[in-house]
Amino acid sequence: MTTQGQAATETGDEPLDLAGQELVSDPFTSYAHIREREQMTRGCVRGVDPMWVATRHDDIRTIMSDPGFTIDAAAVPGASVAHRTEQTWQARGMYSGHEKYLRAGIFDSDGSDHRRLRGLVAAAFSPRRVGALRPRIEAIAADLLDQLPDHAENGVVDLIEHFARPLPITVICELIAVPEADRDRWRDRSAALAAGACGEELGNALAGMVADAHVLIELHTAAPGGDLISELLAPHHRDRLSTDELVSLITNLVVAGHITTVNLIANGTEALLTHPDQLALLREDPTLMPHAVDELMRYCGPVVRALPRYATRDTTVGATPVRAGEAVLPIVSAANRDPAAFTDPDRLDLGRTRRSREPHLGFGYGAHRCLGAHLAQEEAAVALAALFNRVPDLQLAVDPGSLQRGTNPLNWHMKDLPVRLGPRNRTGPASGRRSGVAAGS
Repeated sequence: MTTQGQAATETGDEPLDLAGQELVSDPFTSYAHIREREQMTRGCVRGVDPMWVATRHDDIRTIMSDPGFTIDAAAVPGASVAHRTEQTWQARGMYSGHEKYLRAGIFDSDGSDHRRLRGLVAAAFSPRRVGALRPRIEAIAADLLDQLPDHAENGVVDLIEHFARPLPITVICELIAVPEADRDRWRDRSAALAAGACGEELGNALAGMVADAHVLIELHTAAPGGDLISELLAPHHRDRLSTDELVSLITNLVVAGHITTVNLIANGTEALLTHPDQLALLREDPTLMPHAVDELMRYCGPVVRALPRYATRDTTVGATPVRAGEAVLPIVSAANRDPAAFTDPDRLDLGRTRRSREPHLGFGYGAHRCLGAHLAQEEAAVALAALFNRVPDLQLAVDPGSLQRGTNPLNWHMKDLPVRLGPRNRTGPASGRRSGVAAGS
């Protein structure tokens, strides 16, 4: 039994079921009750060793930035620690042998390995490089909106399937030069992984993505281009990157590089449509858009929890003793609604970050802050501005309470988002008038 298991036994409490229906369907409300407790609670997932569960903003920010916590289970000195992320994927159906890609990934590394891997790709996601991608993002959004009426039945269309999902997967596939004929396959496999697929469906999706990543490496080795993967295969980089690391990087970029953005666009659209006062503010003042995206990531961001961290020494989090080797799971959605960090946190306020710089944790914090945060923010800003300019009469086609949420406890997302386009759907480019919504910069 691990030290975490010992802690669970000694306290005698039943661990929190992290896959429970209430936590999955409404993590903001459900975790708020847990956050009110003085100490952390314990949680479990079937097939995964128990963990401490952190819900408070300051505690999570400390866990994410304190060098006394590591994201790499193998980095805990003098102890054999269960790798919770690996256990999670095994429990979901990951085939034997694919564990090595988790351990080789940028998300599960720390220290010098993490700095090396992140340094190889960080430039591709810098504000300057992302800014240069903006015209292409705008063109993709415009093309998808041109096609949106063609997918509608009686004026109703699923915005996730026909706009929120294809936009970011197209951007990331172009960034790593996935052949156009293969992109639907990459999109479908990535969607299966993010939606909470289990068993053979997950095993096949992950195995297929790994196989496709190997093919992509061979393709760019034989015929390099101007894409990110070809750049990483260049001689001055290739000797610093193993094949397993490159495969892991490709799969992580495709999955993490677009799923968060898909769900941010969808969640953000639903939030704006159900808060017409905030949408009106955005229409009146398009310069609010960067602040709006930031606030939407805090208020209805799709990331429920971050990767677990492991204590490298005996320590405390708040008032809770945490032993060396124990895992702590940061619940990001709880931290982002913490009244100790945010005034009136359950209220959507698009001007919040214009008035103050309260740091939400939707993109993480510290050394592991999301590598693609700038890209996700730019894509969401462009998508929302284009959508509300081109479809000014956009409405939800169902009652908000009937929207179906996905079952993946890691991501707060909708299965679909049926919207009604309305009679004034524009087919031309956004006008960029003062009464419209601008993407910001």
